[in-house]
Amino acid sequence: MIKKTLYFGNPAYLSLRNNQLVIKLPEVEKCDALPESFKRQTEVTKPIEDIGVVVLDNKQITITSGAMEALLENNCAVITCDSRSMPVGLMLPLYGNTTQNERFRHQLDASLPLKKQLWQQTIQAKIINQASVLHDCRNEEVRCMHVWAKDVRSGDPDNLEGRAAAYYWKYLFGQHIAGFTRDRDGVPPNNLLNYGYAILRAVVARALVSSGLLPTLGIHHHNRYNAYCLADDIMEPYRPYVDELVYRLVKNKGLPTGELTRDWKAELLVIPTLDVVISGKRSPLMIAVGQTTASLYKCFSGELRKVAYPER
Repeated sequence: MIKKTLYFGNPAYLSLRNNQLVIKLPEVEKCDALPESFKRQTEVTKPIEDIGVVVLDNKQITITSGAMEALLENNCAVITCDSRSMPVGLMLPLYGNTTQNERFRHQLDASLPLKKQLWQQTIQAKIINQASVLHDCRNEEVRCMHVWAKDVRSGDPDNLEGRAAAYYWKYLFGQHIAGFTRDRDGVPPNNLLNYGYAILRAVVARALVSSGLLPTLGIHHHNRYNAYCLADDIMEPYRPYVDELVYRLVKNKGLPTGELTRDWKAELLVIPTLDVVISGKRSPLMIAVGQTTASLYKCFSGELRKVAYPER
């Protein structure tokens, strides 16, 4: 079953009752002019087991320890946002699998050649999916990208990922923004991409924990300050799905001005439910990511030689 993504952009009080997340609005609770019957109707409950991602985007949100514990015990990813309403923190459970220690050991014992081969597969899948997005959205020539994907060697020593990215970003938003470059702090729609990737990262990190893996220990990314290196690795072939969503939003609605509004964020919160094709079957992105991380563990344990990545 696909898990729900809950976004809180207003002051709220979140608590736990009978394994249900209870949502109350303090502004309504404090208003003496409203009848008690109306106040009770504004209280909303959501089954904890149905929640996959929670986004907290207001400084006046209160969440009880019991509610936080229940969310994490049910492998929910909790995202906190900064003063610009951009994701700044991610909370995940410390364990998510019954054979956690064994799985950690397989991950820790993975050889360098294996990691390089896994990175090769990751970049090949990413470039192929980028090529598909570029062809579908802009009808651009992508034969060169398929050649680059085919030529990726173990560990991608030739940085064909970077070459493909330069070509991809040059043409994907070219008709909307002259000279667009992908830059975290750059002009829109970079802010839309940043937000979308943050949601995707949380979904991937959640799936890694569920598969009994350490999201900190990457197969390629090794930033000493990054607690989610493996999540950043595994999300690469999924990024094009976010790119396509952002492209179609910009095409239909234009570019956002100023900070992202609640309407823009609502459009991006559908990311966990996007349709992807994996292993020949159509599946919601959140479910597909779980299949990817499960196959990654099997590669670490020696049961498989190839990670199951989505195919556009």
